[in-house]
Amino acid sequence: MRRISVILLSATLLLGVTTISPTTTDAAAKKFANCTELNKTYKGGVAKAANIKNKGGKTKYTPFVSKEIYEANIKSDRDKDGIACEK
Repeated sequence: MRRISVILLSATLLLGVTTISPTTTDAAAKKFANCTELNKTYKGGVAKAANIKNKGGKTKYTPFVSKEIYEANIKSDRDKDGIACEK
C-alpha cells in the first residue's frame, strides 16, 4: 500500500511540474513610432535574422534579433536590408 502511494505521489508531482512549465506569450510585438523610440530600447536596431548583413556600412552597435519585432517595425527599415533602425 505504501509503495502505491509513493508511486501515485511521484506521478502527481511529475505531472504537476510539467503542466506548470513556462509557456510562450501571445503578446504582440511592440510597434515603435519612429527610430528614435526604437533605439531607446534597442540601440543597434532590430534585425529579422541573425545572419543579416547591414547594407548601409559600418554600425556602432550590434542589432537585436527578433523577427516579430522587426515585422512590427518594418516601415523603419529604409534600406530594406533586414535591419530596422540600425546604428
